[in-house]
Amino acid sequence: MSLLEVRDLTVRDSLTGALIVRDVHFCLEPGTCLGVVGESGSGKSLTCLALLGLAPPSLRVSGSVRFGGIDLLQAGRETVRGIRGKRIAMIVQQPMTAFDPLYSMGEQLLETLRATTSAFSEKESRGRIVEALEMMHIHNPLDVLKKYPYQLSGGMLQRCMIAVALLQRPDIIIADEPTTALDSMNQREVVAQFHWIRERFGSSLILVSHDLGVVRQLAQEVLVMKDGVGVEYGGAELFSAPRHPYTRYLVDT
Repeated sequence: MSLLEVRDLTVRDSLTGALIVRDVHFCLEPGTCLGVVGESGSGKSLTCLALLGLAPPSLRVSGSVRFGGIDLLQAGRETVRGIRGKRIAMIVQQPMTAFDPLYSMGEQLLETLRATTSAFSEKESRGRIVEALEMMHIHNPLDVLKKYPYQLSGGMLQRCMIAVALLQRPDIIIADEPTTALDSMNQREVVAQFHWIRERFGSSLILVSHDLGVVRQLAQEVLVMKDGVGVEYGGAELFSAPRHPYTRYLVDT
């Protein structure tokens, strides 16, 4: 049985009825990576937000998103909130703007952990945060936790975002353009960290990216999106023998 099964996922404007994402389907198997590729505006990020119940309220989402025997689109808000962050974590775009500049990194990571669980004391929570930062090869994590976001580099902030996702040891991590704002050295480090996460925790990964080079290194399955539609879906052979003209265009550019 697939870990996550998405069928006929459709997003439309509630006022105009205009289709933004149409009939997207894919499956995510345990311990694997699905790459979602396409140019800006193709619907990649909105698809991921929609399956987690995070699409803007002006949009209407339909279809089926089954996880652990639950259809997330039909489940109650509290059920989805209990899954989001704990069992399905999301790493958002742009690490330089993802954190609040008014609060230290320690305050923000602690707040995130508190928002998803009450199982740990404050001491246990801080220990878990330090452990997650160390897993991301962040040296002197206690010093990093005292700093504010503007005092850290983009690469460091990206690793902190991945550490946040690891706090609950989720079944699935959705990474939305995790390497876009990074230089080539930091990109290689992030790719290596995602490989390690899958090996260490068995977490599955949905990697949203327009960088086919990064996707090729990580993904076993690939969904190609154009204008809100999944135009091609398949395995690694998609890179060497694409069937759709748009996929060929992406591979050749």
